[in-house]
Amino acid sequence: MNAATLQMLDTQIHKHNTLPPEAILKTELLRRGIAFAPEALVPPADAQEHQLKSYFIFSFNMVKQSELDGAAQWKAPEEVALTGGPYNLRRTIVSVRLNPASPYKVLLHQGERWLTAEGELLSRVQLPVKPAHYNCTLPDGKSAGELAPTIEWGYLIYLTIFRICQYFGEKEECQFCDINHNYREQIAAGRPYTGVKKVEDILAALEYIAASDSPTKAYTLTGGSITSKLEGKSEVEFYTQYVQAIESRFPGRWIAKVVTQAWPRADVQRLKDAGATIYHPNYEVWDPRLFELISPGKNRYIGRGEWIKRVVDAADIFGPSRVIPNFVGGVEMAKPYGFTDVEQAVESTRQGLDFFMNHGVVPRFTTWCPEPTTPLGKANPEGAPLEFHLRLLEVYRDTLAGHHLPPPPGYGAPGPGRAVFSVSPFMDVLPPAEA
Repeated sequence: MNAATLQMLDTQIHKHNTLPPEAILKTELLRRGIAFAPEALVPPADAQEHQLKSYFIFSFNMVKQSELDGAAQWKAPEEVALTGGPYNLRRTIVSVRLNPASPYKVLLHQGERWLTAEGELLSRVQLPVKPAHYNCTLPDGKSAGELAPTIEWGYLIYLTIFRICQYFGEKEECQFCDINHNYREQIAAGRPYTGVKKVEDILAALEYIAASDSPTKAYTLTGGSITSKLEGKSEVEFYTQYVQAIESRFPGRWIAKVVTQAWPRADVQRLKDAGATIYHPNYEVWDPRLFELISPGKNRYIGRGEWIKRVVDAADIFGPSRVIPNFVGGVEMAKPYGFTDVEQAVESTRQGLDFFMNHGVVPRFTTWCPEPTTPLGKANPEGAPLEFHLRLLEVYRDTLAGHHLPPPPGYGAPGPGRAVFSVSPFMDVLPPAEA
């Protein structure tokens, strides 16, 4: 193993020896993307079709659709599972972020898919099997899989109800977010991509899932922010109607997770009463200056102080463990606004973790993907340094332990070889739950 990339991985695994190697490699793949040889995307004659990348809310790619070849654009998998190889990896689930220039490429080797780094074999690769409901269509011809895709190796149904955000343009959109750009790209590419999903269509798609042998345990219901009205409804009215309908039809069938803006107390109570189990008022970045610059719409319509207050208030309604704001790990160091020193950036986010955990609230992370249609993606095509991400994982694990708090619920089992959360290794670095 003489390739420079593998030497770098060896160095990081040795330096950060309290992190599982699985988490270090997963971080690398999320921040640098994966390339695929076309032949690695063709299923063997005796194999089941694999689950295709659904673009369930963002592109999570490092190039535009127009820069992908046909195989990558239409045959790339939603996720990969890595095992074995020189690091003897335990099963590690990783969201696929396409990047033709990545040093990490999936190839066929002796009839098996392998992840390689600069030509060196790194791990075996398994692709997820296409879920049964992906073959089902509604009476109007809509695909059940497009309406209700699954991720996290089948654990989570991802219901993006509204695929556009009313924070619009660079003066309002979160500077890392490509939800609006992604919608336009998928429509331009000719991909079936419903902008506003009807309540009855969501229920029909979930009927197919409920009737199958699906391993799903939870759903996330989300979409773009609504700052005025959508179909005559406010944000709380719009999203709560779906929770109410799902929980009335399938009471308790899935853990009900909802991602919206931070709502006032009365609106949060309404969401809880509708049947939601977990509330995600995503916070994105802790530093006050960066919050204002990176999330200008959130700052304009709600404001940092009010957002934080609403998160804490929501803990009184849902219970602290079931209020889980997301941080986009890496934007702390994004040019031109961010920190230039890794430890200063990590310390800033540690302060945010400590604040929320003091209230019993446990944030989670997604690993920033520098999508090329976003302002921060354009300015930072390589994202944040690997060292930042690894230090953040260490600080997250240690801060959680220091507060004697469990992992956030609704994410499956923690621990290397068990975690299924695919867009960050934060669950991979936590100790396995006791039997």
